[in-house]
Amino acid sequence: MTPTSDLGAAIITGHSQGLGKAIALELLEQGWRVLGLSRHGWPAKVAAGHTGLEEVALDLSDSAALARWLGSPALSNFVHGASRVCLVNNAGTVNPMGPPGVQGAVAVGQAVALNVAAPLMLADAFVAATPGVEDRRVVHISSGAARNPYPDWSVYCATKAALDMHARATSLDVVPGLRVESLAPGVVDTAMQANIRSVGADRFPSVERFQALHREGSLLDPADVAQRLVAHMGSAAFGQEPVRDLRQLATTPLR
Repeated sequence: MTPTSDLGAAIITGHSQGLGKAIALELLEQGWRVLGLSRHGWPAKVAAGHTGLEEVALDLSDSAALARWLGSPALSNFVHGASRVCLVNNAGTVNPMGPPGVQGAVAVGQAVALNVAAPLMLADAFVAATPGVEDRRVVHISSGAARNPYPDWSVYCATKAALDMHARATSLDVVPGLRVESLAPGVVDTAMQANIRSVGADRFPSVERFQALHREGSLLDPADVAQRLVAHMGSAAFGQEPVRDLRQLATTPLR
């Protein structure tokens, strides 16, 4: 997305760390205005160095709190005047891990709220807040787990699959100016991966695969992934297929 005289406005969930932070930095460096939605913001000194950054402290697993914020004029005010707008639904959780019977009702509810309800609520509000904008793009950060089942990941697999189906169905609605894509970025070196590696094999039988990726240095660098993701998000190809894997789109290998 090469900056032009027009302003670009992007909303990113989970912008305070990992891939979300890398995407926010990439867009800010390109001259975009960024609204970050996370429970915790950037350190004050870091945030102060990015004049295009606005932050809202929000627990996206609290659907009532999110609905109240979406009922305010904050989102409309942020995107006002922008000719290009993007929503990156990045925030998510891999918990609870384990088979049904040990997951816990509260944990399941929080995961569904964060991984599914929040992206769908934001997508609806995003479209409602941008009438007349000719270039509107929504990216759901998906996962290979949306397309391949893993033992003890039934909640994570199901919630990520929901984002894939939302993108597929939304693409059939043909909303003017709207492109939606559910994009799996690959296995990125983030705090979520550290959390996965710390789980015992009794709770997550596939943990050895992720531990091996870490040992072998095969995890993808968040900055590299963000650069390619943003480039794809701004390309003419974005949204032509509603569900994609970023690794299959890269013209050169990711580090």
